Amino acid sequence: MDLDLPAEALELQKLCRDFAAAEIEPYAQEWSEAERFPADVFLKMGELDLTGLLIPEQYGGTAAGYLAYVAAMEAIGAADQSLAACWNAHSTIASLPLAAYGTDEQKQRWLAPLAQGTHIGAFGLTEPTAGSDASGIRTTARPDGGDWIIDGTKMFITNAGTEISLGVTILAVTGTSPDGAKRYGTFFIPTGTPGYTVGAPLKKLGWHAMDSRELIFENCRIPGENLIGEEGNGLRQFLDVLDGGRISVAALSLSLAQEALRLATEHAAQREQFGSPLSAFQAVQHKIADMATEVDAARALVYRAAWLADNGRPFGQAAAMAKLYASELANRAASASVQIHGGYGYIRESKISRLYADAKVLEIGEGTNEIQRNVIARNVLRAARG
Repeated sequence: MDLDLPAEALELQKLCRDFAAAEIEPYAQEWSEAERFPADVFLKMGELDLTGLLIPEQYGGTAAGYLAYVAAMEAIGAADQSLAACWNAHSTIASLPLAAYGTDEQKQRWLAPLAQGTHIGAFGLTEPTAGSDASGIRTTARPDGGDWIIDGTKMFITNAGTEISLGVTILAVTGTSPDGAKRYGTFFIPTGTPGYTVGAPLKKLGWHAMDSRELIFENCRIPGENLIGEEGNGLRQFLDVLDGGRISVAALSLSLAQEALRLATEHAAQREQFGSPLSAFQAVQHKIADMATEVDAARALVYRAAWLADNGRPFGQAAAMAKLYASELANRAASASVQIHGGYGYIRESKISRLYADAKVLEIGEGTNEIQRNVIARNVLRAARG
């Protein structure tokens, strides 16, 4: 079994670490306090070909694959979870529906600028009354001549309110089948379309530099050509690309846990109590040992899911396992690291306090961990039944 990353992935990870050290790490706390998304830094990521790692080269991406993407996320996420989470949403659920189901014309018009990083992408699924139950959305799309009329509200949507937003891809109910089942469609709505209103930035527990908004659609008219894929198949299309997003959130979680461990180890070596460094105390050593062991376990799960995806193997269950374990580890590791830091870990000037606040949402986004357990259990039980 070869556990070494390909040379290309290691080179990409080093590029991202160097970029993060120069362009992200020194300013992340400032962005967090100001609750400001650093659009200029995202554009620089585009210039480094980091915004289309999962997109084919013919549409402006690099087709680096999931292993390389996870390696890059470890570096970017360690520097700042907010920017990394925006990059995650852009790279996966905002771009992959177009890559998988868009026409060539749609890909040239919308996917290419997303992959090249001249604009940022967003996906609108969650609504005030629907999140984990994706089928329960109420936003509607009705045909009108050759157009579609969109009405409804989306909630907690990332990137759509930034100054470099290209638009948002949404899931909407398009009607009802003869058997009474809902039909769904996926639509791209460009920024500035009449009837599409972006709400005020939401105040969040963590991810303070991420731009999250409510999106309102009132008699919003879009051309028929803005339908992505088949009408009636929108929900299935979304679920098909969601597994890739789960790998990305798992990698984001891994980056947080690894950074929490690094900060705890560094503080324990420097901070003295009772005439000895904290690292000399067994209680602290055991916390660090547990964190290190679990980080390695999470890394194995995350990279296994990425390897399966890159090699065309089924990876839905592996992605759910990686996301479940890594996101819960991120919370455990952040909490343990704050405990080791003591009072210094509780002040907002400390990086670990920012990671602690950022960690919780990792158990919620890209499908709550209750949903991940449902996915895993369903697959395991199906296999047991033969």
